[in-house]
Amino acid sequence: MKSTQDLAAAPLPTALGELRTSRSGLTTAEAQARLARYGPNEVLERRRHPLLVFLGYFWGPIPWMIEVALVLSLIVEHWTDAVIIGVLLAMNGVVAFAEEHQAAGAIAALKQRLAATARVLRDGGWLSVAVRELVPGDVVRVRLRDVAPADARLLDDVSLTVDQSALTGESLPVTRRVGEVLYSGSVVVRGEADALVYATGAASYFGRTAALVETAGTVSHFQRAVLRIGHYLIVLALALVAVTVVVSLARGNPVLDTLTFALVVTIASVPVALPAVLSVTMAVGARQLARRQAVVSHLPAVEELGGVDVLCSDKTGTLTQNALALTTQWCVPDVGIGDLLATAALASRAEDRDPIDLAVLAAAGEVPRVEIVRFVPFDPVTKRTEATLRDADGRGRRVSKGAPQVIAELCGEDPAVAEMNRQAEEFATRGYRSLAVARAESDGPWRLAGLLALADPPRDDSAATVTAARELGIEVKMVTGDQVAIGREIARQVGLGERIVDGAALGTDAADPALAAQVEEADGFAQVFPEHKYRLVRLLQSRGHIVGMTGDGVNDAPALKQADAGIAVASATDAARAAADVVLLSPGLSVIVHAIRQAREIFARMTSYATYRIAETIQVLLLISLAIVAMNFFPVTAIMIVLLALLNDGAILTIAYDRVRGSDRPAAWDMRTVLTVATALGLMGVAETFLLFALAHSVLGMNQDLIRTLIYLKLSVSGHLTIFVTRTRGPFWSRPRPAHLLLAAVVGTQLVATFIAVYGMLMTPLGWGWAGMIWAYALVWFVVEDRVKLATHGWLERRPARHRRT
Repeated sequence: MKSTQDLAAAPLPTALGELRTSRSGLTTAEAQARLARYGPNEVLERRRHPLLVFLGYFWGPIPWMIEVALVLSLIVEHWTDAVIIGVLLAMNGVVAFAEEHQAAGAIAALKQRLAATARVLRDGGWLSVAVRELVPGDVVRVRLRDVAPADARLLDDVSLTVDQSALTGESLPVTRRVGEVLYSGSVVVRGEADALVYATGAASYFGRTAALVETAGTVSHFQRAVLRIGHYLIVLALALVAVTVVVSLARGNPVLDTLTFALVVTIASVPVALPAVLSVTMAVGARQLARRQAVVSHLPAVEELGGVDVLCSDKTGTLTQNALALTTQWCVPDVGIGDLLATAALASRAEDRDPIDLAVLAAAGEVPRVEIVRFVPFDPVTKRTEATLRDADGRGRRVSKGAPQVIAELCGEDPAVAEMNRQAEEFATRGYRSLAVARAESDGPWRLAGLLALADPPRDDSAATVTAARELGIEVKMVTGDQVAIGREIARQVGLGERIVDGAALGTDAADPALAAQVEEADGFAQVFPEHKYRLVRLLQSRGHIVGMTGDGVNDAPALKQADAGIAVASATDAARAAADVVLLSPGLSVIVHAIRQAREIFARMTSYATYRIAETIQVLLLISLAIVAMNFFPVTAIMIVLLALLNDGAILTIAYDRVRGSDRPAAWDMRTVLTVATALGLMGVAETFLLFALAHSVLGMNQDLIRTLIYLKLSVSGHLTIFVTRTRGPFWSRPRPAHLLLAAVVGTQLVATFIAVYGMLMTPLGWGWAGMIWAYALVWFVVEDRVKLATHGWLERRPARHRRT
């Protein structure tokens, strides 16, 4: 049998022959045989077992490091360490699992849109069967308000009006005639017809959309950044642990002591709370975005939203109002605008709820009170409406509105027809839908009154939103299922530009470099289908862009899922909401500008924390390893390492509430800068601590247990001060000032750490005098670290990287 695309285009007799059926439908036996062959007419869900999904969060560089630390803690019977590490490991997995949003949600929403039952011709009679039992070759009947149960072709010589905007993005209902295609999921808004089913399930237009949703998706830049941090620390940890173990065994140290050393180095190398702190930062940011009417359904989207540099915006209902409205008009010389609108309004009827009639009535305002003797509604064959009126004085007249070519023929030799035709062509080039208006006195000849131009107008805030997005360094590209002329006119009105490309030009290869370059240069795309939108996102991503995609219909779901930040607008279908990362609760795009600004602030918090955490990990890791290798001295105990992790990372969670200044340009993980600055600060911290050790050991003559307490307090205090170095690109006193909550958390935890060191809880008592000296020492080096940060940034700026994105 031919492909579904061939069956959709072939002449009806050919399609009937290929499907081995007739206008009388199938027999029940043949239908059952085909059901076994083609499968049920439904969108299948492929879900991973929840346990496998959950276990997947314990597989990766940072989970491996945490798990090794847990195993070593159990081997050397450090039960407290093991419990703490185990709890943190489980917490990371649970938080990540709770945030999981796979394609199943989108596919479930797609399934809900399909009709439940259908009227089908079997064994020569009409039956009501479950939609899942339809097969290619069935003949079905669709009526007003029915949802098309499968891809089918009309068999009757009628005109069916169909709303398929949620599937194709077209702003107006379309007319379908004999032989033309009716897509599954579209809604019949006028008429009744029999149709031949030629594609069901995954082979249908609807099913292909669902398949795209299932296969779509990317690894977020946040996940890549965490992986890169993990790889960096793993390589460093393996090298230092190997050196530590070899040196320790070569010196004849006991195997148990060597394992203890390895445990401490491993624990020191693991940023146990890194995923949790970053997730909490994004979760707090997500709540802030929710207050801005933007609900985040997938946490990494918070970070992705801040990095978006190309925003693909759906036109209908997003840039436009998704409602017909009068845009302009042309009148014959002796007819005024008010008279033209009144005439058109009298040829309309509000109770029919026809979009064109409603647009005309809205533009006309108050309609003259006359008696309507007879009203002929719009018919796809005649392509016009007509009303017979009787005025208060008993005088009769007629009014009509409809397609320009039909009204032109109606008006016969009216000399204004030629000018009307020229004007209609001019309106068409601007993407307007022309509606001609005529009138006649009683049984007299029809005379042209004028021409109305109708279109789906832009939202009031669309142009301002496009401008605001460009000020944030974001390029906006319009994507629509409407004609190129309509897309070009809307793009011009909202200030996007007029380089609108036909969706057919997107081809089939999502990796074509020449095509990707063309897509990058375009201002928008028209006459696109779901696979075009999906391919468009892929092409932009292949050029290194972080792509945001807005949409509202089923047709947008695959592209929303594939985009780095999929944004479902307020009027979105369930399928679009399920596939999106961000769901807007208020209409228009202006909320996106606020959300992007907020996301960039969240990104700034995450970057400052990641830099801080890597710097501190490097400092402690190198300190322990070098002290053991160079001096056979264990500078801190395992419990001290655990205390550092609990107190410092516990307090640093408040960075999620810090006051920051977001970037004016799209934010992206610049791992070169993060790792370089963090390494510089980490090395600086090691130098400070070794200097303190030298002073305490050689000058002050302290014993090793007291030196360990001294080093613990120095690592705790200077570690927390480091966050005030990394939170700003400029000097630490740069605005905005730190949040009060962050200051309170840092001061509070460091007072706890100071009391622990002073009074010797789980370590040798230090006393207040030495504690004061450590605070002064840490503050002096804090100022020096800030200058090192500035110098490192300056050096990096003089040596620009080739690729700044992760």
